[in-house]
Amino acid sequence: MSTAISPTAYNYKVVRQFAIMTVVWGILGMGLGVFIASQLVWPELNFGLPWTTFGRLRPLHTNLVIFAFGGCALFATSYYVVQRTCQTRLISDALAAFTFWGWQAVIVGAIVTLPLGYTTTKEYAELEWPIAILLAIVWVTYAVVFFGTIVKRKTKHIYVGNWFYGAFILVTAMLHIVNHASLPVSFFKSYSAYAGATDAMIQWWYGHNAVGFFLTTGFLGMMYYFVPKQAERPIYSYRLSIVHFWALITLYIWAGPHHLHYTALPDWAQSLGMAMSIILLAPSWGGMINGMMTLSGAWHKLRTDPILRFLVVSLAFYGMSTFEGPMMAIKTVNSLSHYTDWTIGHVHAGALGWVAMISIGALYHMIPKLFGRAQMHSVSLINTHFWLATIGTVLYIASMWVNGITQGLMWRAINDDGTLTYSFVEGLQASHPGYIVRALGGAIFASGMLFMAYNVWRTVRASDPVEAEAATKIAVVGAH
Repeated sequence: MSTAISPTAYNYKVVRQFAIMTVVWGILGMGLGVFIASQLVWPELNFGLPWTTFGRLRPLHTNLVIFAFGGCALFATSYYVVQRTCQTRLISDALAAFTFWGWQAVIVGAIVTLPLGYTTTKEYAELEWPIAILLAIVWVTYAVVFFGTIVKRKTKHIYVGNWFYGAFILVTAMLHIVNHASLPVSFFKSYSAYAGATDAMIQWWYGHNAVGFFLTTGFLGMMYYFVPKQAERPIYSYRLSIVHFWALITLYIWAGPHHLHYTALPDWAQSLGMAMSIILLAPSWGGMINGMMTLSGAWHKLRTDPILRFLVVSLAFYGMSTFEGPMMAIKTVNSLSHYTDWTIGHVHAGALGWVAMISIGALYHMIPKLFGRAQMHSVSLINTHFWLATIGTVLYIASMWVNGITQGLMWRAINDDGTLTYSFVEGLQASHPGYIVRALGGAIFASGMLFMAYNVWRTVRASDPVEAEAATKIAVVGAH
């Protein structure tokens, strides 16, 4: 037996850049969310201008929180995880740098074009064709960097987190390219290559899997690395993680039609989407249980470790929202919930509770290591952020549940003579208190990001460039 020690330097520069921009875009995207939530309480906040109306700013909000905040978190963590688990540097520093600057350019393009009203009108796919093409080029480059790094790995084994990241990268590329097939008629206007019910079907195949692969599969890759690392425990069941992976990616892709119940979509397609959505509960909960059970023997750490608390509570919200989704896909439930604020509450149970909280936990874990520090500047500030995030999320989703069920019941109430019991305006008036609570909850959540920004700034400012560079060095110890 001989021991060989070879120093390897990871590319942490691109990880640092994406990590910092995750915080920046998180503040801007969530701040804009609070603003448009406030517009539904005080409509005067539209300012009577076309660029600041809810209809223009809402798609900008979704693009900023999904692709800017969520996207940067996925880039940062996947580049970090793939290097550390494969014990090798990213295959190309230049291509990695291109993915960073290209992704920021896509986001700036969204910030400019969406308030001006340049939009494909497709949910989560609003960006017009020049920006969509740039996004596709950046994404294919991302795939080259990620899979190229896996090919040159020093370890025989491919860690399960990388399976999830890899699936998320491949499927997102397929979804984006197929759904964005269009005929440009000017520099900022195009028409979809598909028509009618076919266009709706492809859009929601994309739209639901923007949730299913971009906002679930990628973040499960994050969960499989950062939960065991922060808990200092091995993943509960490696076998379950593999079953979870194949079941999830096999089933999720079929769930899109549940967005199109009671529409012109053929009934068999609606029923298939409903059935697949219900079956999807099993792999979703398999992943949640695997993450939770990883804390066996480490639950006491939650008392003193707010980073682990972020990661575990995110799993609780993941479990809850992946139970709620299949239930809302059932046609009879959907007949009540569809078009109501219940859907908005469900989305944000996943977006705030799962995606944002696991991203925040992962960032708090990574940033000290990226900048050569033992820990974040202030653990008490992380604790404050945790409670603001949790309270904000609960207020948000509870208010939308109450609003949604109220709206659904009021809209379907019928008098003996067959006329509607309530006018639409009466339903809107009943929703107003819920909109106030939603805006308050969102503001509380967003305020936590300001504490995070200050904490990150103090941590980065205290870092020593030499120590930070030293943090990229590892010793690979192998027995021969």
